[in-house]
Formats: sequence, structure tokens, C-alpha cells
Amino acid sequence: MTGDSGHAPTPPAVGEGAAVSREEFDALFAAVRTWGRWAAADRGAWNRVTPEHVRRAAALVRSGTVVPMARPWDTAPGPDNSKPALHFMSDLGDVEPPEPATHKDFIAIDYHGKAVSHLDALSHVAYRGQLYDGRAARECVDAGGARFGAVSALGPLVTKGVLLDLPTALGVAWLEPGRAVHAEELVAAEQALGVTVGEGDAVLLRFGGLRRRQERGAWNTGAASAGLHVDVMPLLAERGIALLGGDGDSDVRPSPVDGVHSPVHALAVAAMGVPLLDNLDLEALSAASAETGRYAFLLLVAPLNIPGGTGSPVSPVAVL
Repeated sequence: MTGDSGHAPTPPAVGEGAAVSREEFDALFAAVRTWGRWAAADRGAWNRVTPEHVRRAAALVRSGTVVPMARPWDTAPGPDNSKPALHFMSDLGDVEPPEPATHKDFIAIDYHGKAVSHLDALSHVAYRGQLYDGRAARECVDAGGARFGAVSALGPLVTKGVLLDLPTALGVAWLEPGRAVHAEELVAAEQALGVTVGEGDAVLLRFGGLRRRQERGAWNTGAASAGLHVDVMPLLAERGIALLGGDGDSDVRPSPVDGVHSPVHALAVAAMGVPLLDNLDLEALSAASAETGRYAFLLLVAPLNIPGGTGSPVSPVAVL
């Protein structure tokens, strides 16, 4: 059944995992924190990726198959797209001397949300008033943009990508909204898929939300979505990952942490210095990985060079 808008209503959450108190969360934040580790602090965990990491990632390429992971530019409002992208024609070739006529268009986006594939830079998330590396958010970010942790400091990333395809590993079509994934399940997924996450890797998590949306319609993913429980983050910190992303925004919703609506964002970005890729389309990559039996690949991420930007729309690609 759908509501009067024609969209599926928000499904009931199926349980976001064990509740975590604010005191427990603060202890976890301190435990995974990497503040003071790198001179180029506003690149955070991307400092882990060396030329040797890039060479090893390039050696993973076998077939040369290129798999894009960005969702289409979405101009249609919906329960999971409250701030639709803009796209209109600004020149139809009829306002300048002919030969050749040119056609031009305008695009704009408020990309931090649930519908646009984008990268979160280190200036995007503060916890208790502090950005990554202990920088005071009020001193670093104002109406002119970010003076620390801007996306322009990151540049492109080329490294080994690892797809942890959770529905495939668990033998289901998708994880239901509100389903929390725990640390032991990530380890089990590695074993089931024959892959291991290592230092400098980019971890991509498929929860199957896009497939569910295609089959059952859109819902308010800000209210209920499958994602990681915070107990996963010490494991990812121990592995030394450089990037975390998925076909949602990595956080299970509702949040299991009292008073913290996006705890994985806080831990990854503000504590660990790990940028996030949100709202990827991992369906084609899931199919390609299943066909080849390979869940590790060369990953390329090239955010826009936006001085002061807190992130960027992005179109990552995997090369198998």
C-alpha cells in the first residue's frame, strides 16, 4: 500500500541494535580518535594511501570493466529527496550567431541528504563543537565556507576498494530499514565473500536499499534505514581504512545512541578522519562482483575542487 502521495510510507524499524548511552559513545569516540596523527590533518585518513597502495590497487585490474556508482541527478521530489537537484536549459542555441549553435544548461544541488551520491569532507561533521583533529568548528567554518577540512584539501583518491555486499553474504534480497549491522557480521561477510579489509582501503557497504526502493517504492530513509551499529567502528579503526561509503549513509536509523542522530558520521569523520561516500548505487557493482567472484577492485574517487566546500557531489568508479 502507498500513501496519498503515491510513495510507500516509512516502514517500521526492525531494531537498530543495542542501545548505547552518551557516556559509552563518548568513550568510543575517544578510543577510535586519530587526532594529531598527520601533518596534513585536513586530509585525515587519506594520508594512509601511499603510491604503493595505488600500485597494489592497480594490480587488481583484470578485465578492465569500469563500473560507475553514482545515482542519477534527481530532480524529482519524494520522501527520500526533500531537496531535489536543479537542472534547466540556459541556452537553446538561438541567442548567438549560428554555426555552430550551442546548447547550455544550469545545474545546482544541496547535496548533503539522502538522494545525491556525494563525499563528506572533514569539515562536514563536528561533535561537541569540534571537527576532526580537535579544531573548533566555530573558528573553522562560517558563511564563507570551511578553512579546515575542506573538500579541496582532499583531492582525488585512488586505492583498493572492497565491497562488503551484506545481502549477498546473508542470503537475502536486502536489509530491512532499521536493521543494524554489527562488527561480527562484517567479519562474517569478509569470509563469505573471500575478501579482507586492510590499511588504506575504501570500504563500500551494500545494504540493498536501492533494490528495495525499486521493488517497494520510496520511503523516508532519514527515519528508517539499514546501516552500521557503532560497535563496527573499532574494527574499521583497527583495520586503518581510508574511506567508508555505501548505498545509504552508513548510519542505521533510528540511531541507537541517545542524543546523537548520526553516530557513525561522528565517529568516522570527526574522530577517525575518514571521509564518507553517501548514497551510492552499488547494484551494478554487486552483480559484477558476484559474476567474477571478486569483491576487491581499483577505486577512483574525484570530488570537485571546491575551496571551502564541506563535500562534493561525486561519481566514483570501480575498475575490475
